[in-house]
Amino acid sequence: MDQLNVSAQDLTERLAGTGYLADPGLGTALFLACKMHKPLFCEGEPGTGKTALAKALAEALDLELIRLQCHEGIDISQALYDWDFGRQLLHLRALEAANTSQLDADEAEKSLYDERFLLDRPLLRALRSAPCVLLVDEIDRADDEFEAFLLQILDEFAVTIPELGEVRASTAPLVVLTSNRTRDVHDALKRRCLYHWLEHPDMEREIAILRSRVPELSESLAHQVSQAVAKLRKMALLKPPGVAESIDWAYALLALERDVLDAQTAATTLGAVLKFHEDTDRVIAAGLDSLLAG
Repeated sequence: MDQLNVSAQDLTERLAGTGYLADPGLGTALFLACKMHKPLFCEGEPGTGKTALAKALAEALDLELIRLQCHEGIDISQALYDWDFGRQLLHLRALEAANTSQLDADEAEKSLYDERFLLDRPLLRALRSAPCVLLVDEIDRADDEFEAFLLQILDEFAVTIPELGEVRASTAPLVVLTSNRTRDVHDALKRRCLYHWLEHPDMEREIAILRSRVPELSESLAHQVSQAVAKLRKMALLKPPGVAESIDWAYALLALERDVLDAQTAATTLGAVLKFHEDTDRVIAAGLDSLLAG
């Protein structure tokens, strides 16, 4: 399927079919990223659906999702390619056992750097597998050197492996970069991307998300959960709940066969939506009745 032959509205509807309800601004940004062959750089608070967006996009367009999870100290061998040293060593021993004296040192070394010993990491797999969706997750956790390396990949969608030559994508992968803004990403990277800031959904859209992802949930209970989560996000919490926590809370209530979110039920299920002891204490101290008051 040609992923470019879709309108912004059609793409938004396809995302909705996967359970991801994008607002018009996000739907348009994704459409433009597809049409302009540009990466989409998504920033926002944790839990606003940045990673889920790339997964939904791959599903909506029936493309493979390739994910590169960034972390402090990530290097080229983890992101692009590496050599299978264990298999290379076995190959070298096999040459010795076969007593291939006629094979000179240069030829023996060349045979070690054969395609069969190459380990594709996410970036190289994306170049070879395109069209696909490449998710570069939490780029803000990587260092400046890796960011500079990524710039080159995004500019050319090609890389040179000294032992094998150039690998160039036949078509540019759809790239989604995410950042939780733990540090500022350099302007040089942002200039190569379209940009979109993801907010937590408003209550109406969160209710729709809950009803889509948890079909068994009643509209009244979805309203109660969304209202309570919206109030939690306005509190000074260490980790305000994201949409994933809202969904977990809804599933927890269904598992307990509750059709109403009251103070007692909230007290016993806060672990589904809050992830720090200090946040739980703060919410309880503020009063669960006020949290649930309509």
